[in-house]
Amino acid sequence: MGCFTFVKMMMVLFNLLIFLGGLTLLAMGIWVSVDGGSFLKLLGPFSSQGMQFVNVGFFCIAIGAALVLLGLLGCCGAQKESKCLLLTFFSIVLIIFIAEVAAGVVALAYSSFAEGILKAWATPALQKVWQGPVVTKIWNTAMSQLKCCGFTNYTDFEGSWFEKENGFLPPSCCWANISPCSLMEAKRSAVQGCFQDILDNLKEHANIVGGIASGIGGLELAAMAVSIYLYCHLDARVS
Repeated sequence: MGCFTFVKMMMVLFNLLIFLGGLTLLAMGIWVSVDGGSFLKLLGPFSSQGMQFVNVGFFCIAIGAALVLLGLLGCCGAQKESKCLLLTFFSIVLIIFIAEVAAGVVALAYSSFAEGILKAWATPALQKVWQGPVVTKIWNTAMSQLKCCGFTNYTDFEGSWFEKENGFLPPSCCWANISPCSLMEAKRSAVQGCFQDILDNLKEHANIVGGIASGIGGLELAAMAVSIYLYCHLDARVS
């Protein structure tokens, strides 16, 4: 088996995987969009927020359709040895790669402002969303597991729905989860806020996302190298 034939087979197999992945994502997106009601029933009290999940279905459809198209271009271009299809495939992957690099540069440039933006948004958001038993239960569970109180500290709950309704602060704002947790006891306990834990968690997940993005970028570079190799080799065969 010659080098050209091997590369051609690898190109076909690689794009077949892209095509099948796109079909899977497309089917999942259609399923979620058409039968979104079943997901909302499962979400129960979160059904109003669950509409966002249905929107994800349309996003999956768009990405899936793009992957199907990309896979078809790569497969057909390699199998039929079409210079036009190979060049189109190379161009699309190149555009995607440049867009990803640009997004990465922007993310790095603005990452230093992320902490300040999150701090400015955190307390008002917490006061606003802390408005009912469902959200209260979610936050109490999160704070209990992280052993923290609010975003900054106990002062985030001063004047909030929780304090006005119950007359005291969440148990996590006092050492040993003392209940009821009074404002004075929370002040003495000085439990740290959840902000740093949330920020560390975001950074950890950002590293994972960065690693995945790097892997995808490597695959894209390999796909472009293979497609341009086939394109140039076809030129050599013609001449």
